[in-house]
Amino acid sequence: MLQVKSPYDESLINEIPLVGKAEVETALSVAYSLFVDQDAWLKPHERMVILEKAAAIMKVRFEELAKVAAQEGGKPLMDSKAEVLRAINGVKLAAEHIGQLKGEQIPMGLTKAAENRIAFTTREPIGVVASVSAFNHPLNLIVHQVATAVAAGCPVIVKPALTTPLSCLAFVEILKEAGLPDGWCHAVVCDNDVAEYLVTDERINYFSFIGSAKVGWYLKSKLSPGTRFALEHGGAAPVIVEPDADLKDMLPALAKGGFYHAGQVCVSVQRVFVHESICEDVANGLADLAIQLKVGDPVLPNTEVGPLILPREVDRVEAWVQEALDKGARLLCGGKRISNTCYEPTVLLNPPHDVRVSTQEIFGPVVCVYAYTDRNEAIRLANDLDVHFQSSVFTKNLDVALECVRKLNANAVMVNDHTAFRVDWMPFGGRDVSGHGMGGIQYSMHEMTREKLMVIKSKSV
Repeated sequence: MLQVKSPYDESLINEIPLVGKAEVETALSVAYSLFVDQDAWLKPHERMVILEKAAAIMKVRFEELAKVAAQEGGKPLMDSKAEVLRAINGVKLAAEHIGQLKGEQIPMGLTKAAENRIAFTTREPIGVVASVSAFNHPLNLIVHQVATAVAAGCPVIVKPALTTPLSCLAFVEILKEAGLPDGWCHAVVCDNDVAEYLVTDERINYFSFIGSAKVGWYLKSKLSPGTRFALEHGGAAPVIVEPDADLKDMLPALAKGGFYHAGQVCVSVQRVFVHESICEDVANGLADLAIQLKVGDPVLPNTEVGPLILPREVDRVEAWVQEALDKGARLLCGGKRISNTCYEPTVLLNPPHDVRVSTQEIFGPVVCVYAYTDRNEAIRLANDLDVHFQSSVFTKNLDVALECVRKLNANAVMVNDHTAFRVDWMPFGGRDVSGHGMGGIQYSMHEMTREKLMVIKSKSV
């Protein structure tokens, strides 16, 4: 049995059975048999009705879903409520975009050989989808990996993070309650070996992964030939701050982007490069805001920063911060564990560029601030790592903003906003080591379908 525990006080929330290869094999067999039998495919209007009903059920169970997400994931209740709202909207978006899964006419008659023909493409489900998810958004990530597959007409087997399986199980049950027939969605709570058995099976047509780069790229290397994939990993999001930045608006944005969910977000503000003329003001202002954040039990309504997902993550963050301090970083606030599971929001000034807080994804409540004199050098440092996801620049100068957008190596650059901004209908994904493929509801749906070309030969054309 798997014990699901609160990341805040390590109390037992629930016990659920772990499944093995036999159960996964059954899920694979059922899902694949549904896919190969085109007469069994769900019609677009049927998928739309199911997802619309699911969104309605989620709305009724809003408080329950938010509480479960906060309990098992540690994200404060106020933010877990925002996650549930996003998840509901994501399901609605998936239903709405079913009508956008369309092909196009291909021109014929452009050569003598192409005369008397008409051609067009359609999009059809790619096949069985295997989704492996992460803990930090235990409901909304599942929506992005499961509701999209349902919308695209694909049978889907989802493996949630072992720390946060309850939100996933709740959503799968909601889909069934909304009318999704048996076999179209399986949740398998299993260990890593069984998960590898699932995703590397030749019957898997599409693999969706959210989690660490080490695991994601390893599993990608083991995929069966022909399996398409999307990988979403982490980053060490950089921010460029010019001397003309509006500090009044910027500082709260940086605090939110850096300490939201205790920094356990793949695009959290991590490395803030600030022009030397305002660096002390920015760093101290950010520290003043960090000190005021209320850290504690995520289910309490006034908690702003919750725990890290596991005690060993607190140990890791503590060691990384201490390394930076030992090598010359200035500690402006935080720098200590509050408990076995919570760590103080921390701001470091000018840590060396070769320590772990500067070179690896912290995934904890730590923001590093660096002074720069030359913007191009700051951009070079921002781009210097092998992870590239989202970044941002703060300036009132449009030319400077556009220069940074052009030069920063990222899939998205926010202007005068923090790096963690996201809405669920925008393209979202890392590049280079940070991932492959593009998320976002309609973008995932498109990737979970494939084109088929039809060419009709007729003398009447």
